[in-house]
Amino acid sequence: MSAMIIGLIAIASMLIAIYLGVHIAIALILISFVSLWLMLDPSLALRMVASAANDAIQDSLYGVVPLFVLMGLFVSVCGVGRDTFDVAGWLLRKIRGGLGMATVGSNAAFAAITGVSIASAAVFSKIAVPEMMRHGHTSRFSVGVVAASSVLGMLIPPSLLLIIYGVLAEESIGRLFIAGVIPGLLLAGCFCLLIVVLARFFPDFVGNADSLQQHPDEERAETLASLLKKGVPILALIVLVLGGIYSGIFTPMEAGAVGALGAFIMTLLRGMLTPSRFWKVLVETGHVSVSVLFLIIAASLYSRMLAMSGVPEQITHLMIGSGLGAVGFVLMYLLVILLLGCVLDSVSILLIMVPIALPISASFGMDPIWFGIITVVAVEIGLITPPFGLSVYTVKASLDDQSVALKEVFVGVIPFVLCMLCVLLILAAFPWLSLVLAR
Repeated sequence: MSAMIIGLIAIASMLIAIYLGVHIAIALILISFVSLWLMLDPSLALRMVASAANDAIQDSLYGVVPLFVLMGLFVSVCGVGRDTFDVAGWLLRKIRGGLGMATVGSNAAFAAITGVSIASAAVFSKIAVPEMMRHGHTSRFSVGVVAASSVLGMLIPPSLLLIIYGVLAEESIGRLFIAGVIPGLLLAGCFCLLIVVLARFFPDFVGNADSLQQHPDEERAETLASLLKKGVPILALIVLVLGGIYSGIFTPMEAGAVGALGAFIMTLLRGMLTPSRFWKVLVETGHVSVSVLFLIIAASLYSRMLAMSGVPEQITHLMIGSGLGAVGFVLMYLLVILLLGCVLDSVSILLIMVPIALPISASFGMDPIWFGIITVVAVEIGLITPPFGLSVYTVKASLDDQSVALKEVFVGVIPFVLCMLCVLLILAAFPWLSLVLAR
């Protein structure tokens, strides 16, 4: 059997194994090892596994993973998410659909210090959904806004998906973070615009017009002092971390360390850090970090196996000779990712597709930073599309109101999926939006 056939069988086996529920890292390692065994011999295959485990994460750069995870968990513990929503909700309280826009804005701010969509979905399901429904929004609109805006955590830096892409593509994580700012803000702005349009032209979807106005006695008694107390900590942490990266004062890893320290101090000053919570944060940081780093090791072995099989090279020649051109390749690539998003999680899609598609994009002269941004946006859409929709399931699992069916959540995110598709096409058509800050 030729190496090419083995490589193609390995890719098909990977998709089947993941769809059947095999852990992505286990599937990557086992199938890559068996494929190398068939292409070489057992001893060489074992050496390549050992080499991948040794080389994949030995660079100090990978310290950015546990540091940003630690920072995000501290932020979740100290109640910053609720304070951010309170501030945004009060500022937008006079606008029709303002609570939905507040949820988007709060999620964008929360994403800027956590980088994990699932964390955003879990936090704002408990904070925003009950508040929106209490003020007359329909359940499907309330949960749809939360599920859709939670995906901002995968684009607005620091983002774990951008870190993983940077590792796979061997690109600067700092540049990827900077490149994600405008697309992230564009997506958040389009979500807010969509909410305004829905509230104006589709009131039945958003909620009863008469019940959307807050009564005076229900308005939060917010003062300038209370707004500053709630808003300044989150703003200071964002400026500290992202400002340090963009100004060149910190490397991404140093920014992660400074951010984790800042979040720790903030949690401590708020009196939210009990010994049991501190231990839980440390343990969860270890679990998440080890999981991500194990995936990186598995992806390294998978990439080496694919390179040895010659599959990426042959696909590159096929794409170039097909006459589709760069535009045809990008559209086909994005379509494949969107389809995979219906059945696989975001990390799995990155680990499977990037090693195959990146050499092809390079042959067309595409910028790897821009390619990474559109890849992550396409993967994000998979977080809210059926039947997998990880963010949708997280929202459903986090809701205290069990009367909201899973179908309602999926119906609620449909307008936002269409909005994300439009943003994806805009980013694909205008690469400068992703590159203007990262040059």
